[in-house]
Amino acid sequence: MSLFLVLIAIVIFLIAYVTYGAWLSKKWGVDLSKTTPAHELADGVDYVPAKAPVLLGHHFASIAGAGPIVGPIAAAMFGWLPVFLWIIVGSIFFGGVHDYGSLFASVRHEGKSVGHIIEKNVGESGKKLFSIFAWLTLLLVIAAFANVIVKTFVAVPAVATTSLLFIILAIAFGFSVNRMNVPLGMATVVGVVLLIGCIWFGLNNPIVLSFNAWYVITLVYIFIASVAPVWILLQPRDYLNSYLLYAMIGGAVLGLIVYRPGLELPAVTGFNVNGSLMFPILFVTVACGAISGFHSLVSSGTTSKQVDREGDTKLIGYGSMLIEGVLAVIALITAGYIGADKLAELASAGGATNVFADGVGQFMTGFGLAKDVGKSFVALAISAFALTSLDTGTRIGRFIFQEFFDNSDSATGKESNALLTNKFFATLVTVALGGLLGVAGYTKVWPIFGSANQLLAAIALMTVATWLKNQGKDYKMFSIPMVFMFVVTFFALILLVKSNIASGNYILVVIGAILFVLAIVLAKQSWSVLTSKSPVDRTGSKAN
Repeated sequence: MSLFLVLIAIVIFLIAYVTYGAWLSKKWGVDLSKTTPAHELADGVDYVPAKAPVLLGHHFASIAGAGPIVGPIAAAMFGWLPVFLWIIVGSIFFGGVHDYGSLFASVRHEGKSVGHIIEKNVGESGKKLFSIFAWLTLLLVIAAFANVIVKTFVAVPAVATTSLLFIILAIAFGFSVNRMNVPLGMATVVGVVLLIGCIWFGLNNPIVLSFNAWYVITLVYIFIASVAPVWILLQPRDYLNSYLLYAMIGGAVLGLIVYRPGLELPAVTGFNVNGSLMFPILFVTVACGAISGFHSLVSSGTTSKQVDREGDTKLIGYGSMLIEGVLAVIALITAGYIGADKLAELASAGGATNVFADGVGQFMTGFGLAKDVGKSFVALAISAFALTSLDTGTRIGRFIFQEFFDNSDSATGKESNALLTNKFFATLVTVALGGLLGVAGYTKVWPIFGSANQLLAAIALMTVATWLKNQGKDYKMFSIPMVFMFVVTFFALILLVKSNIASGNYILVVIGAILFVLAIVLAKQSWSVLTSKSPVDRTGSKAN
């Protein structure tokens, strides 16, 4: 059954990419001849053209993070069948449309954020509200993913050593390709060989530190990584990361073919599991495995500034989401194979990533790889792209913080506050607050992150729909996803605010309440645009 699930997912996703993906491109008017912002606004720091394979690696590693692993494993409490069905339907018709649409819309808006798109198509107040909403969500991303990474470092110390060496390798790769003009193919071969060497060295020289020590080191790292030029670390590390990721997925699929694990979890356990209702909690918990608002921030925050050709947006936006769907199915299978009792034991030892690494490591024994080696390799891959999501999220948080306080006007000579728009100050505030929030632990942060994340997705869907509407283009592919996600996340936030009040987590209560109010106001403003009979300009008034 497990092998059948992953194979049917791959086949369905391939068909969707060729058919539905092409239909979306046609409806939106993707133009291969248009010059992208990466070329028009090239600055060598954020706007840097990247070849499609390189940018695919960055984008996939950034959006994947720990989400498609943690989410499906946590949602498996409802049984494997509802989770599997939501991953398939969500990835194709919800997440894929959301990611592709956000990326394409941002490319058409000078590579700027979803907030900027709201400003242009809804109004200035909408942009401000969205910026607050998105920035608060990114604080939750930092809090949740930093915890996941550090737990992995503590549970599998070899991963920590390899991750540090991998950062050095990525910097060398970036200099070689971007400053020494070494051909990408040659650099890739050498880079992958050295990456294998890093893994070997890490396995034999594990660094053992406390949770708190690794937590501080991780926060310092993401500060540095999020202000450095993208060509020196972000692009090369994420590109090399993609090979780790592809190897992990390939190894997992091969292991499933040979090992043929069964599923110990039942297909459906019930609608109400220990007080958690399948609706809406399932659709919030799976998160990145089906649809994720964080993806819209990555698409419009870093990826859109690096798109070489507009035609690449389908592969990078829609294709990455479908690959992530495959990863989510594999994560679900590891939970289903391990069973409820051992699942709880492994989760308590190292979180959902430990569950995933243990399961896939076991599958890889089917083709002769030692379980400890396989588990360490999988844990490394998880931490590698979780780090990618973490520092990408921090960089985007910095963008949003700066953009929020940037009220300069070249026509009047007005200048913005130099401190509040300084990238180092904006990054410091984002990292510090996200890190403090993460002290609560990811198990407390993840549910509210999931709700905020999915509500962000609903807003992003509505944003792209308003833009398409103002362009006179078909936006019906957004209608059902955005309404469904608004309904799901409004219900989920209400339940989570109530549960946090009961448990005394008042900081999360305040954040949840703020997100709820902001989302209602944004939804109301965007809905007025969608239901108006004429386009709306950037001030929110009707255009002639």
